[in-house]
Amino acid sequence: MELILSTEEQELLLVILEQRHRELLKEIAHTDHREFKQELRKNERLLDAMLGRLQGAPVQELCA
Repeated sequence: MELILSTEEQELLLVILEQRHRELLKEIAHTDHREFKQELRKNERLLDAMLGRLQGAPVQELCA
């Protein structure tokens, strides 16, 4: 699936994803349950990779 976003939409998506990334890091720090923490870390790595791709992609080339 290809996702075409305007500059404004891309900026909003990045803000939302960055906010969720910060929340995940806090959640990981406060979680004691090992399996749950591993799942959170997996999600954090995926989110971090997505952010990296979105931050470097021109608006017309964004794909999801």
